[in-house]
Amino acid sequence: MILEKEKNWWQNISVYQIYPKSFYDSNGDGYGDINGIREKLPYIKSLGVDAVWVCPFFKSPQADNGYDVADYCSTDPIFGRTEDVLALIDECHNIGLKFIMDFVGNHTSDEHEWFQKALAGDEKYMEYYYFRDGKNGKEPCNWASVFGGSAWEYVPSLDKYYLHTFHKKQPDLNWNNKEVVDEIISVMKWWAEKGVDGFRLDAFNYLDKDLSFPDVEVPGGEKYGFGSRHYACRPLVNDHYRRLNREVFEPYNLMTVAEVAYAGADTVREYTGKDRREINMAYMFDMLDFDQEMFDKFSPLPFNAKAFRDCIFNWQKELSDDGRMALFISNHDQPRSVSRFGNDGEYREKCAMMNANTMYMLSGTPYIFEGEEIGMTNLDYTDISDFRDVEVFNVYEEKVIKKGEPKEKWISLFNRRSRDNGRSPMQWNSNENSGFTKGEPWMRVNGNYKTINVENCEKDEKSVLNFYRKLLSVRKSLKSIQYGKTTPFALENEGCICYLREYEGEITVSVNNFTDKNTAISLPKGRFEVLLSNYFDKTSAEGEITLRPYESITAVRTK
Repeated sequence: MILEKEKNWWQNISVYQIYPKSFYDSNGDGYGDINGIREKLPYIKSLGVDAVWVCPFFKSPQADNGYDVADYCSTDPIFGRTEDVLALIDECHNIGLKFIMDFVGNHTSDEHEWFQKALAGDEKYMEYYYFRDGKNGKEPCNWASVFGGSAWEYVPSLDKYYLHTFHKKQPDLNWNNKEVVDEIISVMKWWAEKGVDGFRLDAFNYLDKDLSFPDVEVPGGEKYGFGSRHYACRPLVNDHYRRLNREVFEPYNLMTVAEVAYAGADTVREYTGKDRREINMAYMFDMLDFDQEMFDKFSPLPFNAKAFRDCIFNWQKELSDDGRMALFISNHDQPRSVSRFGNDGEYREKCAMMNANTMYMLSGTPYIFEGEEIGMTNLDYTDISDFRDVEVFNVYEEKVIKKGEPKEKWISLFNRRSRDNGRSPMQWNSNENSGFTKGEPWMRVNGNYKTINVENCEKDEKSVLNFYRKLLSVRKSLKSIQYGKTTPFALENEGCICYLREYEGEITVSVNNFTDKNTAISLPKGRFEVLLSNYFDKTSAEGEITLRPYESITAVRTK
């Protein structure tokens, strides 16, 4: 049943992202599940968020943790039944939460019925994917997969290759084929009829490929090169968004947020422009690429507050008039923000609060990832067997097994930068496995769970968790935060991120010291009432103030 929803209901919401495999296990099999999410809905509601985004729970062989879909209308048994999903959607609605589905449309699993028919030589279904002849005894072109190695996989029985911009078990769908688009629209409508309130669109800016499949130039000695300009953000993506909007998004009054990589500001404005009728907002992975060389996550750069600040303010400026940002500091594909953008030792709690205050008072929509609200950190793994991410195993095979590079170097890098950092089980209490499961967890719980967990946070009124609750309450109470323009200030202090939000005379400031030293900044003119402080001891601020290490304040001008 479709619920009546106010038009543009999504404009001032905040979202809680759930990675179901790692959130809460209700039946003791070691995997988080749909009924586990249902059990924890009161906790989620208590945060003050308005919607939940649940990562894929479709039937899947789990080669890429559910982003390899074998059946769009079935639920994988490790998560439960489709009836459980429908009950979760209903329960979300009953307590005033919207339900956002993570929809994977660029590719399916190689175990999907469509691809299995293609492998059997059914020409109709071969056209659902990109099957191509080889060239000079090699792949059709030298594109690299996002996960490393060739983006092409050879099928001996067909004497052809198929394209997979991600894992070889994730063949790309051919969106140039109208029948494919019709199929996807049918599935989206099916879920909308079941009560889904919106879609997070996974890798949807990859839907248009250069069908000439040209080779790309590669650095010396490298066999494969990223051909992103040939498969990301190409012109037909806009056409696909418009058709989906016309036939699904607008008729069902759905919220849409598209994952976007390799996209410039002009492209993002095209996708999210108010008059273009494509998507509501962009979830820009590139926003967190400032601390790595090019697009290589495993070539990290030292954290630089000025680079972070410049990236943030550039996007705020570029999308100020036409477009909306998804605001995030971590997710299922990123390291934990408190380890990445701060000090996860002595100042862990201060930094966790500061990161939230920095990002979530900006113009846009907050997306809070599970565990972020208690300050969960990066991993403490010591062996490759502890990891679960296919990307980790591919890189380890290439760098350690084949090239002989030090194992210790790569384990350390994986603990800093791999996707597994965001996928370790949610830390609920100090019991065995942190209360995530009564069985053997599918992935080892971080060793610091006895200290960092929800139960401990609930007992402390000054915890990271309670700071998040207050932050979301403050955000909803201020029109300047909901609608105001973002203006940076104190730019001479390169270790600080400070900005002003203004709307109809209401002025709010967010000031954040990303250093471990006292730092003086000058506030805009006026006296300010402190609404949020991660040191909890200021009630007002005026003129020049000194920020302590990792101190963070949000304040509204009173005169």
